[in-house]
Amino acid sequence: MKLHDLRRDYELAELTREILNDDPMLQFQDWFTQAKEHAGLPDPTAFTLATVSAGGQPHQRTVLLKQIDPDGFIFYTNYDSEKGQDIKANPQVAMHFAWLVMERQIRIEGCAEKIDKDAVDAYFASRPRASQLGALASAQSSPIAGRDELEERYQQLAEKYRDVAIPTPKNWGGYKIKPSRFEFWQGGRHRLHDRFTYTKTADSWTIQRLQP
Repeated sequence: MKLHDLRRDYELAELTREILNDDPMLQFQDWFTQAKEHAGLPDPTAFTLATVSAGGQPHQRTVLLKQIDPDGFIFYTNYDSEKGQDIKANPQVAMHFAWLVMERQIRIEGCAEKIDKDAVDAYFASRPRASQLGALASAQSSPIAGRDELEERYQQLAEKYRDVAIPTPKNWGGYKIKPSRFEFWQGGRHRLHDRFTYTKTADSWTIQRLQP
């Protein structure tokens, strides 16, 4: 399968040092707000999370961003999942937002750490009841014989908790990724894309333009 002719030029915008915020978190929030408001962009909170196992095998999957704090990015998952096991072995992770209809990408590298239980419980309680039951029913990343088994477990739990609050699963919670490096990418004409990195120093960020 030859894909040589699948190409296009990028002409929507330019990115210059003059318009970049000195704080990468504020720059991210600016682009994220634009992504949320872009009519053609589905799931702006979706990002690729890259982890590395104890044996050195990289893994990637798409997860949803649930909170932006001044010092990091929060998502939720099952701690016993593949990503949870990877983070336990190696908390250094990478994030990638691909907002391609806007000809933009953001790469973020940093360290993931668990958030406190009170915050986890508060978020879990805010989820739709069906999502709560799904989290309780699924032993995420573990093998299963078929979907019927999962559906049966879901229905059993729905009956068990019919008239009571659903507890937060003990192995379910959140991580905050505290960034140490950002890269903002804006597609450019003739493949001369605009790329800027922010690298964390002791008390500030160093900004550098990269060749495309």
